[in-house]
Amino acid sequence: MKPAPGAREPPRLAVPKNIALVGNPNSGKTTIFNALTGLRQKVANYPGVTIEKKIGFFFDLHGRKCQLIDLPGTYSLLPSAPDEEITCEVLFGARPDTPAPDAVICVIDATHLERSLYLVAQVLDLGLPAIVALNMMDLLEEGGSHVDVAALSARLGCPVIPCQASKRKGLTELRAALSLQTSWAGPICRRLPEAVEEALSRITADFPEAKVERRALCSLVLGAPDPRRLAELLAVTHLLPSLEREQQRLEKELPDWRQQTIAMRQGQIRALLAGVFREPRVMTGSATDWLDRWVTHPFWGWVIFLGIMGAMFLAVFQMGAGPKDAINGLFSALAAKIDKLLPAGDLRDLLTHGVIGGAGNVIVFLPQILVLFFFLGLLEESGYMARAAFLMDKLMSRVGLQGRAFIPLLASHACAIPGILSARTLSDPRDRMVTILVAPFASCSARLPVYVLMIAAFFGGGRSAGIAEAGIVMALYLLGLAAAFGFAWIFKRSLFRGRPAPLVLELPPYRRPSLRVIATQMLFRAGAFLRRAGTTIVAISVILWWLTAYPKTTGGDRAAQLAGSFAGQIGHWIEPVIRPLGFNWKIGIGLLSAQAARENFVSTMGVLYAGQPDPEGKAGPVSLSRALLADRWPDGRPVFTPLVCVTILLFFVFSLQCVSTVVTVRRETGSWRWAFFQFGYMTLFAYTISLAVYQAGRAFGF
Repeated sequence: MKPAPGAREPPRLAVPKNIALVGNPNSGKTTIFNALTGLRQKVANYPGVTIEKKIGFFFDLHGRKCQLIDLPGTYSLLPSAPDEEITCEVLFGARPDTPAPDAVICVIDATHLERSLYLVAQVLDLGLPAIVALNMMDLLEEGGSHVDVAALSARLGCPVIPCQASKRKGLTELRAALSLQTSWAGPICRRLPEAVEEALSRITADFPEAKVERRALCSLVLGAPDPRRLAELLAVTHLLPSLEREQQRLEKELPDWRQQTIAMRQGQIRALLAGVFREPRVMTGSATDWLDRWVTHPFWGWVIFLGIMGAMFLAVFQMGAGPKDAINGLFSALAAKIDKLLPAGDLRDLLTHGVIGGAGNVIVFLPQILVLFFFLGLLEESGYMARAAFLMDKLMSRVGLQGRAFIPLLASHACAIPGILSARTLSDPRDRMVTILVAPFASCSARLPVYVLMIAAFFGGGRSAGIAEAGIVMALYLLGLAAAFGFAWIFKRSLFRGRPAPLVLELPPYRRPSLRVIATQMLFRAGAFLRRAGTTIVAISVILWWLTAYPKTTGGDRAAQLAGSFAGQIGHWIEPVIRPLGFNWKIGIGLLSAQAARENFVSTMGVLYAGQPDPEGKAGPVSLSRALLADRWPDGRPVFTPLVCVTILLFFVFSLQCVSTVVTVRRETGSWRWAFFQFGYMTLFAYTISLAVYQAGRAFGF
């Protein structure tokens, strides 16, 4: 296709080194990114997964190394949220840390072809060399539709590659298209409303050098809600006075000129698709529509939601208990073997009490964490998470947030850091700030080992009914969400006043979850968990062991050694602060170590209670939960009563114990003030609730 008369000749792509990956949210960009680069970015069937640019490398068919940049999803090049600004900055070459792309891969959802081509049209209007990856072709064909790929490629003037990224179909053809030395054509939406065309003519008349080079850019800035910010991104601030003058004139002469511009672009896209795209002749209610009638129902939707959550937590205990016990047995056997091989001394104690007692007691929870991630992966891949956000919209609006803010809260159940980062998808800065401040209330996977340990101690250290355990964990997760909603309500009526934005959220079709993708994500998370256990947790466990082993006491047992050690001295120093919660100095040391990462509480307890005798006098290795039950106050009272276990659980539900989260909040808000405010109010709230529950329980004789 030849460029339109007067249009800028698009650049020739000889050696594509930097390639940007763009597309609508939930179009499959990250799946293609992972397939091309071999990396393991998070993939899910709901919008807002990619919240900052990701960079990987691959080789084209000529063996040339290419850098691939996965950009946040956007529906247009008019940014309304920080994540969309990242996409625009990279495409426009406005980021000093990222080179301007030599080519753009536009990933579009074949089942939403007309809507997806709006972004493609804007990319081509800018003269950027592009390849269109027509993803999800299998879903298009299953629905009875058809696309003439060759005709679409001819009309767009650029290569169009049909793909099924989840099954790695079309990737070779995509690499081949990137390997070709070719030039790609320019704009497909050449006419705008007459009044807009006249405004652009007056702007380019004032600045002749912008007549060809900047026409498409000027058109973008002219239609932007915040033209000054977009003009800075596009480096056309010298045109800003003319742009603002013409924007004001259009507002007076043609108030709906933006809507007319969008409608005309959409009309040109429909004309381009005429004869290329065939929809099914008979449109009937789909399985997605039938399921949504139940899943998003005001009553049955909640029943289904709670049922799914309950089943997930029950599976965590029922399916994860056997592998957990097996791993625990292996570590116990390893510790016994070391006891036999090495003579008594610091080295043997370091290995058995420090490394195995610390990191080992955290690793045993890996099966249950993986079961949790497996079911979360099923929900994400199937498309249910978007329905959960839709279901929550009414509740979220009552606390002052839009329903879309529930997506960062959902992401925080895996880890608070990606949850906080995904708040970038919220266009309202007040909603974004409130979401960041309350996101850590969602119980992340690092809390799960603490929950499981305390629940086991609550039930006497033995195997309990899985339904009871699952019910308690589900209650803790819901309690965290309730706290998030409560403080969001407070913040939206005090620090960040404002009405919630209406929910605009695409409900993707239900899809058959890819077990390969879920398994890949589970392996990636297992590797990350084991790396953390093998580095950070081992390091903290070794340091803690040293603090418990020195200075040496003479003529005393292990209890006397602990009490007189550096750790004991630190613990007794902070014990007056935590004693009103029912916590002794050992629990206090655990709370201090948990500031680095919550699961460190378990490893700390493993080090402090290593070698503890079984409370019932049984021989052989004792589990950590039963070792906790053997601990006593000086007057002989048990330390870990059911009331104390509940108090510890509540403290971990509400407190912020993660240095990485604090640093992330500082980066996202641009201020340590908000990071320290979040840490302070969450810690104070956790302490207050724990104090009230423990003292009330004591008053009632528990």
